[in-house]
Amino acid sequence: MSDGEHFLSGGPNNHPACHRTAKSHVDAQSVENFRRKLKYFFMSPCQKYRARGRKPWKMMLQILKIAIITFQVCDLLQKYCIFVVFMMVTFKEGNIVAFKHFFLKNYQDRNKDYALYTKHEVHDHILYIINRVSYLHLQDLTVDNHAFERIDDVFTPLSVCQELYRHANILPVNETFDIDPHVETECLYFYPFSRFKKDDLENDMNLTLDFQRLLAVNIYLKVKAINLQTVHYKELPDCYDFAINIKFDNHAHSGKIKITLRSDVQIKVCKDWNVSGSNLHYQLIVLFDCVVICSCLLSLILCTRSVYKGVLLQFEYITFASIYHNKRVCWSERMEFINGWYILIIISDTLTIAGSVLKICIQSKELTNYDVCSILLGTATMLVWTGVMRYFSFFQKYYILILTLQAALPNVIRFSFCAVMIFLSYCFCGWIVLGPHHENFRSFNTVANCLFSMINGDEIYSTFTKIRDKNDLVWMFSRMYIYTFVPLFTFMILSLFIALFTDTYETIKRYQKHGAPLSELQAFIAECKDPPNSGKYMVDEETSTFWCLCAPCVNCT
Repeated sequence: MSDGEHFLSGGPNNHPACHRTAKSHVDAQSVENFRRKLKYFFMSPCQKYRARGRKPWKMMLQILKIAIITFQVCDLLQKYCIFVVFMMVTFKEGNIVAFKHFFLKNYQDRNKDYALYTKHEVHDHILYIINRVSYLHLQDLTVDNHAFERIDDVFTPLSVCQELYRHANILPVNETFDIDPHVETECLYFYPFSRFKKDDLENDMNLTLDFQRLLAVNIYLKVKAINLQTVHYKELPDCYDFAINIKFDNHAHSGKIKITLRSDVQIKVCKDWNVSGSNLHYQLIVLFDCVVICSCLLSLILCTRSVYKGVLLQFEYITFASIYHNKRVCWSERMEFINGWYILIIISDTLTIAGSVLKICIQSKELTNYDVCSILLGTATMLVWTGVMRYFSFFQKYYILILTLQAALPNVIRFSFCAVMIFLSYCFCGWIVLGPHHENFRSFNTVANCLFSMINGDEIYSTFTKIRDKNDLVWMFSRMYIYTFVPLFTFMILSLFIALFTDTYETIKRYQKHGAPLSELQAFIAECKDPPNSGKYMVDEETSTFWCLCAPCVNCT
């Protein structure tokens, strides 16, 4: 007995009158029409063209979209993301190096550990920075276009802030101390207008350094600059605000005060700009970006429409199974109506539209979110190329990679939970025990990176050598730690992980050779023997058998 016959004879018992008055050939025809409708829904674009003559617009649009988005990335974004962003990064790094040479006394690039050891040196270096800032015309001193920040014609002051213990009385000779660990901050604001001498730090500036209480001295200043490199690539320049922090770090109280210079960079739109000959180039780029946005918007609408139709057909099938088969449809069969590739294309289209709009805003200097734009467009391009693999699904031999990943995913997730727990246990152990003795174990993030590198065969020798001079107990523990981790993950866990995919691959190959078990939905559709070119699919696409299935008493002929 076929599924359709079973559905006809096994309907729900609470509609006896309805079944007595309905015509059996009407029900059989409704079931067959619905089966044909399901089969058409799961056809490939070429089969749908033979069945109804409907051209595969979505497939052609995806191919066109790959071409224009790839051109956008390879040609336009090569200048935009690679050159412009590269110049932006090099401009930041170059300015930070220049600030170190300009504000740090006797700084050399080879000095990785720039530190002071005497009180005289600390006072001298602070005075050096203040006198550097005292020059109002910074452009007369630097080789770049630098200037101190000025608001309403008033220069932003330089801030010298001390971090101090509230109270500290330390006597190493007696091995005694009296300390209040609460930290206080005292700041002095300096407006650049004159030069100071060393004695003025405590007199005119009222800056006293109590080294017993001192934790750090932070000097804050703001410098503005304009990046003109982009003009050579017909891109409008950006304005930069460098919030510089020069820190004299004395937290260790070890007799060594480390000096570091860091800068938070904020990219802003210049207030007034004019670049000759940039309008035509800008208009062409904006025009191409608009073409990309329109194509992605059309693709987004078509794919959303297909997903919506799949959801409607899913509800029809659920109602059909409930009325004719008196059963509930499982989630695995329901999800067959939701095409995951369409979801992937919808996400990629959304990212492309957002990235292209952001790119237009950046090129018009309305925004300066370079990193966000590159992430959006780069991810979208990856998803666009991945989404084309949907059309490989109609050729099983070319689709075996995706079939293997899809079938192995549940087992891989369950296996990964156990592997991640073991990996985290080693991360926490290495962080706690080896952190004080090895720079690769100083933070949880660096521990995870180091262990992951060990799985690939890296960092093993360097880890051994860097702990060679530590105490014997730590040295012995590090050997046991590494000797157990590397074989466990390299030989056991990774081998089992690969075996999961190998076993799944062999199963898929066996299914392709001898046939895979069909779900109830697939078995129901397989009873339709009408080929695509039979002409029986040439019906109104929007005509639904939903009401004929839900209300078999109604004469649908």
